[in-house]
Amino acid sequence: IERMLQELCPEGVRYLSLGECIEIYTGIQFNKRDMSEVGTYPVLNGGINPSGFTEKYNEEKDTITISQGGASAGYVNWMDCKFWAGAHCFVVKPNNDILNNRYLYFLLKNSEQILMQAKHGAGIPGLNRDKVKNLIMPIPPLPIQEEIVRILDHFTELTASLQAELQARQEQYEYYRNKLLTFTKIGGGTQSVTWMKMSEICSVYTGGEMPKSSIVSDVKTGLYKYPIYANGKDVYGYSDSYRIKDDAVCISSIGANAGTVFFKKGCFTPIIRLKVIVPITNMVNTKYLYYAVSTLRIKTKGNGGIPNINANDIKKLLVPIPSFSEQQRIVSILDKFETLVNDLSQGLPAEIAAVQEQYEYYRNKLLTFKRIA
Repeated sequence: IERMLQELCPEGVRYLSLGECIEIYTGIQFNKRDMSEVGTYPVLNGGINPSGFTEKYNEEKDTITISQGGASAGYVNWMDCKFWAGAHCFVVKPNNDILNNRYLYFLLKNSEQILMQAKHGAGIPGLNRDKVKNLIMPIPPLPIQEEIVRILDHFTELTASLQAELQARQEQYEYYRNKLLTFTKIGGGTQSVTWMKMSEICSVYTGGEMPKSSIVSDVKTGLYKYPIYANGKDVYGYSDSYRIKDDAVCISSIGANAGTVFFKKGCFTPIIRLKVIVPITNMVNTKYLYYAVSTLRIKTKGNGGIPNINANDIKKLLVPIPSFSEQQRIVSILDKFETLVNDLSQGLPAEIAAVQEQYEYYRNKLLTFKRIA
Protein backbone atom coordinates (compact mmCIF):
# COMPACT_ATOMS: atom_id res chain seq x y z
CA ILE A 1 0.00 0.00 0.00
CA GLU A 2 2.81 2.42 0.89
CA ARG A 3 4.53 1.78 -2.45
CA MET A 4 1.26 2.28 -4.35
CA LEU A 5 0.59 5.54 -2.49
CA GLN A 6 4.06 6.83 -3.40
CA GLU A 7 3.54 5.88 -7.01
CA LEU A 8 -0.09 6.95 -7.56
CA CYS A 9 -0.65 9.83 -5.14
CA PRO A 10 2.64 10.99 -3.60
CA GLU A 11 1.13 14.33 -2.52
CA GLY A 12 -1.63 12.65 -0.50
CA VAL A 13 -5.16 11.31 -0.91
CA ARG A 14 -8.17 13.46 -1.71
CA TYR A 15 -11.04 13.50 0.75
CA LEU A 16 -14.61 13.98 -0.51
CA SER A 17 -18.05 14.09 1.05
CA LEU A 18 -19.85 10.89 0.22
CA GLY A 19 -22.69 12.91 -1.29
CA GLU A 20 -20.34 13.65 -4.20
CA CYS A 21 -19.75 10.01 -5.05
CA ILE A 22 -22.69 7.88 -3.92
CA GLU A 23 -26.39 7.40 -4.53
CA ILE A 24 -28.48 6.76 -1.41
CA TYR A 25 -32.21 6.03 -1.30
CA THR A 26 -34.78 4.18 0.79
CA GLY A 27 -36.44 0.97 -0.26
CA ILE A 28 -40.12 0.26 -0.85
CA GLN A 29 -42.64 -0.54 1.88
CA PHE A 30 -43.36 -4.25 2.23
CA ASN A 31 -46.27 -5.26 4.46
CA LYS A 32 -45.58 -7.66 7.30
CA ARG A 33 -48.60 -9.78 6.34
CA ASP A 34 -46.98 -10.51 2.96
CA MET A 35 -43.77 -11.88 4.54
CA SER A 36 -43.10 -15.41 5.73
CA GLU A 37 -40.66 -16.91 8.24
CA VAL A 38 -38.85 -18.73 5.44
CA GLY A 39 -38.41 -17.89 1.80
CA THR A 40 -36.01 -17.13 -1.02
CA TYR A 41 -35.29 -13.44 -0.46
CA PRO A 42 -34.84 -11.61 2.88
CA VAL A 43 -36.77 -8.39 3.56
CA LEU A 44 -34.58 -5.70 5.16
CA ASN A 45 -35.96 -2.80 7.15
CA GLY A 46 -34.65 -1.03 10.23
CA GLY A 47 -33.18 -3.98 12.10
CA ILE A 48 -29.96 -5.92 11.93
CA ASN A 49 -31.73 -9.13 10.90
CA PRO A 50 -34.35 -9.60 8.16
CA SER A 51 -37.95 -8.69 9.02
CA GLY A 52 -39.05 -11.80 7.11
CA PHE A 53 -38.78 -13.43 3.70
CA THR A 54 -40.53 -13.18 0.34
CA GLU A 55 -40.37 -14.63 -3.16
CA LYS A 56 -39.57 -11.35 -4.90
CA TYR A 57 -36.74 -8.83 -4.66
CA ASN A 58 -36.01 -5.23 -5.59
CA GLU A 59 -32.21 -5.16 -5.10
CA GLU A 60 -29.35 -7.25 -6.47
CA LYS A 61 -26.66 -8.98 -4.40
CA ASP A 62 -23.40 -7.24 -3.39
CA THR A 63 -25.30 -4.20 -2.18
CA ILE A 64 -24.62 -1.97 0.83
CA THR A 65 -27.50 -1.19 3.16
CA ILE A 66 -27.84 1.04 6.22
CA SER A 67 -30.62 0.68 8.77
CA GLN A 68 -32.68 3.88 8.61
CA GLY A 69 -35.06 3.55 11.57
CA GLY A 70 -35.31 1.96 15.02
CA ALA A 71 -32.79 1.07 17.70
CA SER A 72 -30.33 -0.23 15.07
CA ALA A 73 -30.47 2.89 12.86
CA GLY A 74 -26.99 3.41 11.38
CA TYR A 75 -26.10 -0.29 11.21
CA VAL A 76 -24.14 -0.99 8.01
CA ASN A 77 -24.63 -4.29 6.19
CA TRP A 78 -23.33 -6.04 3.07
CA MET A 79 -25.94 -8.15 1.28
CA ASP A 80 -24.41 -11.07 -0.61
CA CYS A 81 -27.79 -12.19 -2.00
CA LYS A 82 -30.75 -10.62 -3.76
CA PHE A 83 -33.18 -9.03 -1.29
CA TRP A 84 -36.13 -6.71 -0.77
CA ALA A 85 -35.17 -3.29 0.62
CA GLY A 86 -38.02 -1.97 2.76
CA ALA A 87 -39.04 1.58 3.61
CA HIS A 88 -36.71 1.75 6.67
CA CYS A 89 -33.65 0.57 4.77
CA PHE A 90 -31.15 2.82 3.00
CA VAL A 91 -29.54 1.41 -0.15
CA VAL A 92 -26.11 2.90 -0.91
CA LYS A 93 -24.45 2.66 -4.33
CA PRO A 94 -21.12 4.21 -5.41
CA ASN A 95 -20.06 6.10 -8.49
CA ASN A 96 -17.99 3.22 -9.85
CA ASP A 97 -15.69 5.59 -11.76
CA ILE A 98 -14.10 6.75 -8.51
CA LEU A 99 -15.29 4.43 -5.75
CA ASN A 100 -15.07 0.64 -5.38
CA ASN A 101 -18.31 -0.78 -3.97
CA ARG A 102 -16.63 -3.05 -1.42
CA TYR A 103 -14.18 -0.30 -0.41
CA LEU A 104 -17.20 1.95 0.23
CA TYR A 105 -18.64 -0.76 2.49
CA PHE A 106 -15.45 -0.82 4.59
CA LEU A 107 -15.49 2.99 4.81
CA LEU A 108 -19.08 2.98 6.04
CA LYS A 109 -18.52 0.07 8.42
CA ASN A 110 -15.60 1.97 9.90
CA SER A 111 -17.98 4.91 10.50
CA GLU A 112 -20.86 2.79 11.82
CA GLN A 113 -20.65 4.12 15.38
CA ILE A 114 -20.75 7.70 14.08
CA LEU A 115 -23.91 6.90 12.11
CA MET A 116 -25.57 5.07 15.00
CA GLN A 117 -24.91 8.02 17.31
CA ALA A 118 -26.35 10.41 14.69
CA LYS A 119 -29.87 8.96 14.84
CA HIS A 120 -32.49 11.33 16.22
CA GLY A 121 -36.05 11.41 17.51
CA ALA A 122 -37.87 10.09 20.56
CA GLY A 123 -39.89 6.90 20.32
CA ILE A 124 -38.59 5.32 17.12
CA PRO A 125 -35.25 7.02 16.27
CA GLY A 126 -34.23 7.53 12.66
CA LEU A 127 -31.18 8.41 10.59
CA ASN A 128 -31.26 11.26 8.09
CA ARG A 129 -29.60 10.37 4.80
CA ASP A 130 -27.71 13.67 4.88
CA LYS A 131 -25.71 12.27 7.84
CA VAL A 132 -24.38 9.66 5.43
CA LYS A 133 -23.88 12.05 2.51
CA ASN A 134 -21.99 14.54 4.69
CA LEU A 135 -19.37 12.04 5.83
CA ILE A 136 -15.91 13.11 4.60
CA MET A 137 -14.04 10.07 3.35
CA PRO A 138 -10.64 9.29 1.78
CA ILE A 139 -10.91 8.39 -1.93
CA PRO A 140 -7.53 7.06 -3.13
CA PRO A 141 -7.05 5.82 -6.70
CA LEU A 142 -9.05 2.70 -7.57
CA PRO A 143 -6.02 0.31 -7.63
CA ILE A 144 -5.31 1.22 -4.00
CA GLN A 145 -8.96 0.74 -3.06
CA GLU A 146 -8.91 -2.69 -4.70
CA GLU A 147 -5.76 -3.73 -2.83
CA ILE A 148 -7.28 -2.62 0.49
CA VAL A 149 -10.40 -4.65 -0.32
CA ARG A 150 -8.24 -7.70 -1.07
CA ILE A 151 -6.48 -7.42 2.30
CA LEU A 152 -9.62 -6.84 4.37
CA ASP A 153 -11.59 -9.54 2.57
CA HIS A 154 -8.85 -11.98 3.57
CA PHE A 155 -9.70 -11.31 7.22
CA THR A 156 -13.42 -11.63 6.47
CA GLU A 157 -12.87 -15.00 4.79
CA LEU A 158 -10.66 -16.20 7.64
CA THR A 159 -13.32 -15.25 10.21
CA ALA A 160 -16.01 -17.02 8.17
CA SER A 161 -13.80 -20.12 7.95
CA LEU A 162 -13.23 -20.15 11.71
CA GLN A 163 -16.94 -19.65 12.36
CA ALA A 164 -17.71 -22.62 10.11
CA GLU A 165 -15.15 -24.75 11.94
CA LEU A 166 -16.61 -23.68 15.29
CA GLN A 167 -20.09 -24.68 14.14
CA ALA A 168 -18.80 -28.06 12.98
CA ARG A 169 -16.92 -28.63 16.23
CA GLN A 170 -20.00 -27.69 18.29
CA GLU A 171 -22.05 -30.26 16.39
CA GLN A 172 -19.29 -32.83 16.87
CA TYR A 173 -19.11 -32.01 20.59
CA GLU A 174 -22.88 -32.41 21.03
CA TYR A 175 -22.83 -35.68 19.08
CA TYR A 176 -20.12 -37.23 21.26
CA ARG A 177 -21.61 -35.82 24.46
CA ASN A 178 -24.96 -37.44 23.65
CA LYS A 179 -23.28 -40.68 22.56
CA LEU A 180 -21.09 -40.94 25.65
CA LEU A 181 -24.01 -40.17 27.96
CA THR A 182 -26.49 -42.57 26.36
CA PHE A 183 -26.58 -45.78 28.38
CA THR A 184 -28.54 -48.75 27.07
CA LYS A 185 -27.83 -51.34 29.76
CA ILE A 186 -28.79 -51.19 33.40
CA GLY A 187 -26.71 -53.45 35.59
CA GLY A 188 -23.92 -55.64 34.26
CA GLY A 189 -21.97 -55.38 31.02
CA THR A 190 -19.41 -52.81 29.95
CA GLN A 191 -21.93 -49.98 30.26
CA SER A 192 -23.00 -50.79 33.80
CA VAL A 193 -24.88 -47.77 35.10
CA THR A 194 -27.21 -46.91 37.95
CA TRP A 195 -29.99 -44.39 37.47
CA MET A 196 -30.47 -42.26 40.55
CA LYS A 197 -32.65 -39.34 41.53
CA MET A 198 -30.82 -36.05 41.83
CA SER A 199 -31.98 -35.77 45.44
CA GLU A 200 -30.15 -39.03 46.26
CA ILE A 201 -26.76 -37.79 45.11
CA CYS A 202 -26.88 -33.99 45.33
CA SER A 203 -28.04 -30.99 47.29
CA VAL A 204 -30.02 -28.44 45.28
CA TYR A 205 -29.82 -24.81 46.37
CA THR A 206 -31.70 -21.74 45.21
CA GLY A 207 -29.85 -18.45 44.96
CA GLY A 208 -30.98 -15.82 47.46
CA GLU A 209 -31.04 -12.08 47.85
CA MET A 210 -27.87 -10.15 48.52
CA PRO A 211 -27.63 -6.51 49.65
CA LYS A 212 -26.28 -4.26 46.89
CA SER A 213 -23.88 -2.80 49.45
CA SER A 214 -22.20 -6.22 49.57
CA ILE A 215 -21.55 -6.34 45.81
CA VAL A 216 -18.75 -4.66 43.82
CA SER A 217 -18.40 -4.73 40.04
CA ASP A 218 -14.68 -5.58 39.87
CA VAL A 219 -12.32 -7.88 41.72
CA LYS A 220 -10.79 -6.10 44.67
CA THR A 221 -7.49 -7.04 46.25
CA GLY A 222 -8.14 -8.78 49.51
CA LEU A 223 -11.77 -8.96 50.64
CA TYR A 224 -13.92 -8.65 47.48
CA LYS A 225 -12.61 -11.59 45.47
CA TYR A 226 -15.47 -14.12 45.40
CA PRO A 227 -17.66 -14.14 42.27
CA ILE A 228 -21.44 -13.76 42.35
CA TYR A 229 -23.62 -15.41 39.68
CA ALA A 230 -27.22 -14.49 38.95
CA ASN A 231 -28.90 -16.07 35.92
CA GLY A 232 -26.15 -16.60 33.41
CA LYS A 233 -22.60 -17.58 32.64
CA ASP A 234 -21.01 -14.21 33.34
CA VAL A 235 -20.03 -12.83 36.73
CA TYR A 236 -22.67 -10.52 38.22
CA GLY A 237 -20.27 -8.98 40.74
CA TYR A 238 -17.92 -9.84 43.60
CA SER A 239 -18.31 -10.22 47.36
CA ASP A 240 -16.19 -10.58 50.46
CA SER A 241 -17.74 -13.97 51.24
CA TYR A 242 -19.16 -17.02 49.49
CA ARG A 243 -22.05 -19.41 49.98
CA ILE A 244 -21.00 -22.40 47.82
CA LYS A 245 -17.61 -23.85 48.73
CA ASP A 246 -17.37 -26.75 46.24
CA ASP A 247 -17.43 -26.99 42.45
CA ALA A 248 -21.05 -27.05 41.30
CA VAL A 249 -23.51 -27.31 38.44
CA CYS A 250 -25.63 -24.18 37.98
CA ILE A 251 -28.92 -23.86 36.12
CA SER A 252 -30.56 -20.59 35.05
CA SER A 253 -34.05 -20.89 36.45
CA ILE A 254 -36.09 -17.87 35.30
CA GLY A 255 -36.67 -16.15 31.96
CA ALA A 256 -35.48 -16.82 28.43
CA ASN A 257 -32.31 -18.58 29.69
CA ALA A 258 -34.23 -20.99 31.94
CA GLY A 259 -32.67 -24.45 31.68
CA THR A 260 -29.21 -23.29 30.58
CA VAL A 261 -26.54 -25.30 32.43
CA PHE A 262 -23.12 -24.06 33.61
CA PHE A 263 -20.16 -25.50 35.51
CA LYS A 264 -18.74 -23.21 38.20
CA LYS A 265 -15.60 -23.56 40.31
CA GLY A 266 -16.08 -23.45 44.05
CA CYS A 267 -16.17 -20.45 46.39
CA PHE A 268 -18.96 -18.35 44.85
CA THR A 269 -22.39 -17.01 45.74
CA PRO A 270 -25.56 -17.65 43.73
CA ILE A 271 -28.30 -15.05 43.87
CA ILE A 272 -31.89 -15.04 42.62
CA ARG A 273 -32.72 -16.86 39.37
CA LEU A 274 -30.00 -19.48 39.83
CA LYS A 275 -30.25 -23.10 40.99
CA VAL A 276 -27.08 -24.80 42.23
CA ILE A 277 -26.41 -28.56 42.33
CA VAL A 278 -23.60 -29.91 44.53
CA PRO A 279 -22.82 -33.66 44.85
CA ILE A 280 -23.11 -35.08 48.38
CA THR A 281 -21.39 -38.36 47.57
CA ASN A 282 -17.89 -39.18 46.32
CA MET A 283 -19.37 -41.56 43.74
CA VAL A 284 -20.20 -38.57 41.51
CA ASN A 285 -17.68 -36.47 39.59
CA THR A 286 -19.02 -32.89 39.50
CA LYS A 287 -17.79 -32.24 35.97
CA TYR A 288 -19.43 -35.49 34.81
CA LEU A 289 -22.65 -34.34 36.47
CA TYR A 290 -22.43 -31.07 34.49
CA TYR A 291 -22.20 -32.93 31.19
CA ALA A 292 -24.97 -35.36 32.18
CA VAL A 293 -27.34 -32.57 33.25
CA SER A 294 -26.59 -30.71 30.01
CA THR A 295 -28.23 -33.54 28.07
CA LEU A 296 -31.36 -33.74 30.23
CA ARG A 297 -34.65 -32.08 29.44
CA ILE A 298 -35.45 -29.90 32.43
CA LYS A 299 -39.13 -29.08 32.71
CA THR A 300 -40.00 -25.39 32.84
CA LYS A 301 -43.23 -23.87 34.11
CA GLY A 302 -44.91 -20.65 33.12
CA ASN A 303 -45.43 -17.92 35.68
CA GLY A 304 -47.19 -15.00 34.08
CA GLY A 305 -45.71 -16.09 30.75
CA ILE A 306 -42.16 -16.19 32.17
CA PRO A 307 -40.52 -19.66 32.11
CA ASN A 308 -39.12 -20.83 35.44
CA ILE A 309 -37.66 -24.01 36.94
CA ASN A 310 -38.64 -25.42 40.30
CA ALA A 311 -36.01 -26.90 42.64
CA ASN A 312 -38.26 -29.88 43.36
CA ASP A 313 -38.38 -30.73 39.65
CA ILE A 314 -34.57 -30.73 39.55
CA LYS A 315 -34.47 -33.07 42.56
CA LYS A 316 -36.70 -35.55 40.71
CA LEU A 317 -34.41 -35.77 37.67
CA LEU A 318 -32.98 -39.23 36.98
CA VAL A 319 -29.24 -39.17 36.32
CA PRO A 320 -27.16 -42.08 34.89
CA ILE A 321 -24.23 -42.87 37.21
CA PRO A 322 -21.59 -45.20 35.70
CA SER A 323 -18.42 -46.18 37.58
CA PHE A 324 -16.24 -43.32 38.77
CA SER A 325 -13.46 -44.31 36.37
CA GLU A 326 -15.95 -44.21 33.46
CA GLN A 327 -17.09 -40.78 34.60
CA GLN A 328 -13.48 -39.59 34.54
CA ARG A 329 -12.97 -41.03 31.04
CA ILE A 330 -16.06 -39.23 29.75
CA VAL A 331 -14.93 -35.98 31.35
CA SER A 332 -11.44 -36.20 29.82
CA ILE A 333 -12.96 -36.55 26.32
CA LEU A 334 -15.62 -33.87 26.66
CA ASP A 335 -13.30 -31.38 28.37
CA LYS A 336 -11.22 -31.23 25.18
CA PHE A 337 -14.31 -30.36 23.13
CA GLU A 338 -15.50 -27.90 25.77
CA THR A 339 -12.18 -26.04 25.63
CA LEU A 340 -12.19 -26.00 21.84
CA VAL A 341 -15.74 -24.67 21.35
CA ASN A 342 -16.35 -22.56 24.46
CA ASP A 343 -13.06 -21.40 26.00
CA LEU A 344 -12.65 -17.66 25.47
CA SER A 345 -8.94 -17.78 26.33
CA GLN A 346 -7.62 -20.65 24.20
CA GLY A 347 -10.37 -22.24 22.07
CA LEU A 348 -11.84 -21.31 18.70
CA PRO A 349 -13.83 -18.39 20.20
CA ALA A 350 -10.52 -16.89 21.33
CA GLU A 351 -9.04 -17.31 17.85
CA ILE A 352 -12.10 -15.74 16.23
CA ALA A 353 -11.94 -12.80 18.65
CA ALA A 354 -8.23 -12.32 17.89
CA VAL A 355 -8.81 -12.33 14.12
CA GLN A 356 -11.71 -9.88 14.51
CA GLU A 357 -9.54 -7.56 16.59
CA GLN A 358 -6.78 -7.80 13.99
CA TYR A 359 -9.27 -7.08 11.19
CA GLU A 360 -10.58 -3.96 12.93
CA TYR A 361 -7.02 -2.77 13.58
CA TYR A 362 -6.04 -3.09 9.91
CA ARG A 363 -9.33 -1.65 8.71
CA ASN A 364 -8.67 1.48 10.76
CA LYS A 365 -5.03 1.61 9.68
CA LEU A 366 -5.66 0.98 5.96
CA LEU A 367 -8.42 3.60 5.81
CA THR A 368 -6.26 6.35 7.27
CA PHE A 369 -4.33 8.42 4.72
CA LYS A 370 -2.22 11.50 4.41
CA ARG A 371 -4.67 14.13 3.16
CA ILE A 372 -3.74 16.03 0.02
CA ALA A 373 -2.87 19.66 0.75
